[in-house]
Amino acid sequence: MKKYLIILVAALVLFFLLFYFPNNSKTIKSVRIAGQNIKVELAVTAEEKQKGLSGRNNLKEDKGMLFVFENLDNYSFWMKDMNFPIDMIWIGEDLKVIYIKKNALPESYPESFGPEISDKNVKYVLEVVSGFSDKNNLKIGDSVLFTY
Repeated sequence: MKKYLIILVAALVLFFLLFYFPNNSKTIKSVRIAGQNIKVELAVTAEEKQKGLSGRNNLKEDKGMLFVFENLDNYSFWMKDMNFPIDMIWIGEDLKVIYIKKNALPESYPESFGPEISDKNVKYVLEVVSGFSDKNNLKIGDSVLFTY
Protein backbone atom coordinates (compact mmCIF):
# COMPACT_ATOMS: atom_id res chain seq x y z
CA MET A 1 0.00 0.00 0.00
CA LYS A 2 2.84 2.38 0.89
CA LYS A 3 4.44 1.76 -2.52
CA TYR A 4 1.21 2.75 -4.33
CA LEU A 5 0.87 5.87 -2.21
CA ILE A 6 4.41 6.96 -3.12
CA ILE A 7 3.70 6.34 -6.82
CA LEU A 8 0.45 8.29 -6.58
CA VAL A 9 2.13 11.25 -4.87
CA ALA A 10 4.97 11.23 -7.41
CA ALA A 11 2.47 11.15 -10.29
CA LEU A 12 0.52 14.06 -8.80
CA VAL A 13 3.70 16.10 -8.33
CA LEU A 14 4.76 15.39 -11.91
CA PHE A 15 1.30 16.30 -13.22
CA PHE A 16 1.36 19.53 -11.23
CA LEU A 17 4.81 20.49 -12.52
CA LEU A 18 3.97 19.73 -16.13
CA PHE A 19 0.53 21.30 -16.35
CA TYR A 20 0.23 23.88 -13.62
CA PHE A 21 3.48 25.73 -14.34
CA PRO A 22 3.44 26.93 -17.93
CA ASN A 23 6.40 26.51 -20.24
CA ASN A 24 8.36 29.74 -19.68
CA SER A 25 9.13 30.17 -23.38
CA LYS A 26 5.39 30.15 -24.15
CA THR A 27 4.73 32.90 -21.62
CA ILE A 28 7.36 35.45 -22.66
CA LYS A 29 5.44 38.65 -23.44
CA SER A 30 8.20 41.16 -24.06
CA VAL A 31 11.95 41.58 -24.28
CA ARG A 32 13.80 44.44 -22.63
CA ILE A 33 16.87 45.16 -24.73
CA ALA A 34 18.97 48.30 -25.22
CA GLY A 35 16.65 50.16 -22.85
CA GLN A 36 13.59 49.37 -24.98
CA ASN A 37 10.61 47.08 -24.40
CA ILE A 38 9.78 44.98 -27.44
CA LYS A 39 6.46 43.11 -27.41
CA VAL A 40 7.24 39.75 -28.94
CA GLU A 41 5.44 37.10 -30.88
CA LEU A 42 7.06 33.75 -30.15
CA ALA A 43 8.36 31.25 -32.67
CA VAL A 44 8.65 28.02 -30.69
CA THR A 45 7.41 25.23 -32.96
CA ALA A 46 9.26 24.14 -36.11
CA GLU A 47 6.44 25.55 -38.24
CA GLU A 48 6.53 28.93 -36.47
CA LYS A 49 10.31 29.10 -36.84
CA GLN A 50 10.19 28.21 -40.54
CA LYS A 51 7.60 30.90 -41.30
CA GLY A 52 9.01 33.62 -39.04
CA LEU A 53 8.10 37.10 -40.30
CA SER A 54 7.94 36.04 -43.95
CA GLY A 55 4.98 37.23 -45.96
CA ARG A 56 4.27 40.23 -43.74
CA ASN A 57 4.41 43.78 -45.01
CA ASN A 58 6.03 45.52 -42.02
CA LEU A 59 6.94 45.44 -38.37
CA LYS A 60 6.24 48.18 -35.82
CA GLU A 61 9.15 49.64 -33.85
CA ASP A 62 7.95 48.23 -30.53
CA LYS A 63 7.25 44.72 -31.87
CA GLY A 64 9.41 41.75 -32.73
CA MET A 65 9.59 38.00 -33.10
CA LEU A 66 11.52 35.89 -30.61
CA PHE A 67 12.73 32.49 -31.79
CA VAL A 68 13.11 30.11 -28.85
CA PHE A 69 15.31 27.03 -29.24
CA GLU A 70 15.36 23.98 -26.98
CA ASN A 71 19.03 23.24 -27.55
CA LEU A 72 22.05 25.49 -27.57
CA ASP A 73 23.55 25.65 -31.05
CA ASN A 74 24.62 27.94 -33.86
CA TYR A 75 21.44 28.94 -35.72
CA SER A 76 21.50 30.77 -39.04
CA PHE A 77 18.67 32.74 -40.64
CA TRP A 78 17.80 33.88 -44.12
CA MET A 79 15.35 36.37 -45.63
CA LYS A 80 13.19 33.99 -47.67
CA ASP A 81 9.80 35.57 -48.57
CA MET A 82 10.57 38.68 -46.48
CA ASN A 83 9.14 42.03 -47.62
CA PHE A 84 11.13 44.42 -45.41
CA PRO A 85 14.60 44.65 -43.81
CA ILE A 86 15.17 43.68 -40.18
CA ASP A 87 17.85 43.55 -37.51
CA MET A 88 18.51 40.04 -36.14
CA ILE A 89 19.89 39.62 -32.65
CA TRP A 90 21.33 36.30 -31.41
CA ILE A 91 21.05 35.80 -27.64
CA GLY A 92 22.75 33.21 -25.44
CA GLU A 93 21.32 31.14 -22.64
CA ASP A 94 22.84 33.70 -20.25
CA LEU A 95 20.61 36.37 -21.87
CA LYS A 96 23.55 38.26 -23.38
CA VAL A 97 23.72 39.45 -26.99
CA ILE A 98 26.07 37.17 -28.94
CA TYR A 99 25.76 38.52 -32.48
CA ILE A 100 23.88 41.23 -34.39
CA LYS A 101 23.02 41.31 -38.08
CA LYS A 102 21.94 44.84 -38.89
CA ASN A 103 19.70 45.70 -41.82
CA ALA A 104 19.24 42.22 -43.28
CA LEU A 105 17.65 42.90 -46.67
CA PRO A 106 14.99 40.75 -48.37
CA GLU A 107 17.05 40.71 -51.57
CA SER A 108 19.94 39.04 -49.68
CA TYR A 109 18.13 35.67 -49.97
CA PRO A 110 19.50 32.93 -50.27
CA GLU A 111 22.41 34.25 -48.16
CA SER A 112 22.14 33.25 -44.50
CA PHE A 113 23.27 35.12 -41.41
CA GLY A 114 24.47 34.02 -38.00
CA PRO A 115 27.36 34.01 -35.56
CA GLU A 116 30.62 32.23 -36.23
CA ILE A 117 30.33 28.46 -36.47
CA SER A 118 32.17 28.09 -33.13
CA ASP A 119 29.39 29.94 -31.26
CA LYS A 120 27.10 27.07 -30.26
CA ASN A 121 25.54 28.78 -27.28
CA VAL A 122 22.61 30.48 -29.01
CA LYS A 123 19.26 29.97 -27.26
CA TYR A 124 17.17 32.82 -28.76
CA VAL A 125 17.07 35.01 -31.83
CA LEU A 126 15.16 38.29 -31.78
CA GLU A 127 14.01 39.91 -35.02
CA VAL A 128 13.20 43.62 -34.84
CA VAL A 129 12.67 46.49 -37.24
CA SER A 130 15.76 47.47 -39.24
CA GLY A 131 17.71 50.28 -37.60
CA PHE A 132 16.76 49.28 -34.04
CA SER A 133 20.31 48.20 -33.14
CA ASP A 134 21.94 51.43 -34.30
CA LYS A 135 19.19 53.69 -32.96
CA ASN A 136 19.49 52.15 -29.49
CA ASN A 137 23.28 51.60 -29.51
CA LEU A 138 22.90 47.82 -29.05
CA LYS A 139 26.22 46.01 -28.61
CA ILE A 140 27.46 42.43 -28.30
CA GLY A 141 27.50 41.52 -24.61
CA ASP A 142 24.47 43.67 -23.73
CA SER A 143 21.98 42.08 -21.33
CA VAL A 144 18.45 41.05 -22.25
CA LEU A 145 15.50 40.67 -19.89
CA PHE A 146 12.28 38.76 -20.54
CA THR A 147 8.93 39.87 -19.15
CA TYR A 148 6.35 37.15 -18.52
